[in-house]
Amino acid sequence: MSKEEIIQNIVRLKKEKNAIILAHYYQDSDIQDIADFVGDSLALAQWAAKTTADIIVLCGVHFMGETAKILSPEKRVFIPDMKAGCSLADSCPAKEFKKFIDENPGHTVLSYVNTTAAVKALTDIVVTSTNAKQVVDSLPIDEKIIFGPDKNLGDYINKLTGRNMLLWEGVCHVHEQFSLERILELKKEYPDALLLAHPECPKYLLEVADHVGSTSSILKFATNSDNKKFIVATEAGILHQLQKENPDKLFIPAPPEDSTCACNECFYMKMNTLEKLYLCLKLEKPEIFVDEETRIKAVKPIERMLDISAKYGL
Repeated sequence: MSKEEIIQNIVRLKKEKNAIILAHYYQDSDIQDIADFVGDSLALAQWAAKTTADIIVLCGVHFMGETAKILSPEKRVFIPDMKAGCSLADSCPAKEFKKFIDENPGHTVLSYVNTTAAVKALTDIVVTSTNAKQVVDSLPIDEKIIFGPDKNLGDYINKLTGRNMLLWEGVCHVHEQFSLERILELKKEYPDALLLAHPECPKYLLEVADHVGSTSSILKFATNSDNKKFIVATEAGILHQLQKENPDKLFIPAPPEDSTCACNECFYMKMNTLEKLYLCLKLEKPEIFVDEETRIKAVKPIERMLDISAKYGL
């Protein structure tokens, strides 16, 4: 089928099956354009919790599908490619994380949303890059906290809040690969461009950024700014929404260390395609399942996160 025919069939199947398509900002532009909602991890979780659709197709990575299933167990949840994983989630196996928690008793456990359902089940409150500061601020100043798995985000939140959270040593392979040297070269080429960085980036990059925030925060900042040029240090998929909402502005992807690449993309996120999305809706697979014991344990810290986010208007 042609691309147009695939799109027509996706629209038809979605209507026939009362399905909703949720897509992360890091998905290919074609998927973002056909999705019912495009957002960051927090927004996708919020939509998954409130949708009245019978079927949720989560165009993102595996942990996002799990989160949707945990929040909406009565729904059927699918992901176009089950192999779409996450290097950050992989860096924090549940068995090892439990050992880390057991070796450091008396700590409140905060887990980044980029984790498996099994890790969320070990957690007191789940956080995203959008709400991590607010979640930490909601806890007593003398509370001992474990934060995992992203050490860069944890270090950044420590700096913002004056805390000394105990950090798990995990990183996102996409955000860890940005080249500061090449970004500084871009700054010389575009001296009036502002550098926008995701807090999963290393500390040395965050220190030279003009704005640090989640994907939704980056989008909001660029849209509200009077500046016309931006260097964007996060996964390149966000540039599609940035350009759609700001056609008069220039967005330059921050380059990784690999000198052959002009932008930095998540291999896992790009595993989802329009054709796979169509087949997912047509065949109703691959489907996300979470065992009920794990789901019951994991839903509580996610709901605590959503409650705190609502309190702060996030």
